[in-house]
Amino acid sequence: MTTAQRAGRYVRQPTGYRAFVPAPLPPNPSIQYSAGVLDALSRADQAVGRLDGISRTIPNPDLFVAMFVRREAVLSSQIEGTQSTLDDVLSFELDRSGRDIPGDVVEVVNYVAAMNYGIDRLATLPLSLRLIREIHSQLLDSVRGSEKQPGEFRKTQNWIGADGSPLSRATFVPPPPFEMTEALHDFERFLVGEEGLPPLIHAGIAHAQFETIHPFLDGNGRVGRLLISFLLVHRGVLHRPLLYLSHYLKRRKAEYYDSLMAVRNGGQWEEWLVFFLEGVAATASEATVTAGNILALRSAHTEIAAGRGFGADSPRLIDLLLRSPLVNVNFVKDRLGVAYLTAAKLIGRFEAAGLVEEITGRKRNRIFRYTSYLDLFEEQEPSEAPAATQTTESWGIDEDA
Repeated sequence: MTTAQRAGRYVRQPTGYRAFVPAPLPPNPSIQYSAGVLDALSRADQAVGRLDGISRTIPNPDLFVAMFVRREAVLSSQIEGTQSTLDDVLSFELDRSGRDIPGDVVEVVNYVAAMNYGIDRLATLPLSLRLIREIHSQLLDSVRGSEKQPGEFRKTQNWIGADGSPLSRATFVPPPPFEMTEALHDFERFLVGEEGLPPLIHAGIAHAQFETIHPFLDGNGRVGRLLISFLLVHRGVLHRPLLYLSHYLKRRKAEYYDSLMAVRNGGQWEEWLVFFLEGVAATASEATVTAGNILALRSAHTEIAAGRGFGADSPRLIDLLLRSPLVNVNFVKDRLGVAYLTAAKLIGRFEAAGLVEEITGRKRNRIFRYTSYLDLFEEQEPSEAPAATQTTESWGIDEDA
């Protein structure tokens, strides 16, 4: 096997196009732990360790794990061309009948549901092809791409390229269905066997291989990014799903795609792993800072509420806002189990103290935003707009690279 064929080979198909058939994992020759790879791995391991450490010190990390998941859902979906924001998702969760909410917000909400579903299922089901299909079904339920066999591996050829381009002009053609099935079985063995690889190396190789196999007619990129988080939780690297790479990949989208193509075309696994590990280190460091800032914010606001005599329900409202930072009085009433007037008075005191802000300007049906908390997530979001070139899948081009 030549170095160029280390990740697989291109095979010409009867109709003339060339499809890529991936080689079995782990890579052969095996990963070379050069100084660059070892340095990147060390920094990533340390950053992830710090993140996992702070998540263990938080009294109730599940209060705001949901916000990390929502933010990842927004950014991962924006890579695929959606326009919905974090506030759109929160507005939809508060009132699903809202008229001013973008139609594609359901795609983001599905991503959140798919992530939560997958984490829950890992407790009873091994990380497997079955679980991947179930997650895909959740992801594409009743949204764009729902006609493309949710939860089923493709039975036709798909390809990646510029919007509207034919198969003959594809940038990349994944394996045909028969070879895809063989590659998926090998991929599952690799997921389960782990091959004695460091967890982050294992996750990086698995993500690249999944994107190369491209087993679905739509949603491959989103599932592939979810897979990273599932692997890290599955292998005990993280005890809470707090690490998501979409922020990093959105900022470096062209480099991300180029690195994947370099693996396919030149067997450059080590170069890809350095890129991946740098992303893990940067993302874990950002998440650690955010988690620390959340702890400080919670402590400061609890002290303010106690100092001003807001009552025994105020700590519960702060925890509610950490989980759901967009609320109305009825929402607070129902979640805290208090009377309407009690909820209205409590949220009014929070507003007067500047802990929340009313965002509608109305006298009735008012909505309150926990802005100082949301700023911890929003100020890190990249400012550049989504790439202009979008793609579609199967009998066109693949939307999720």
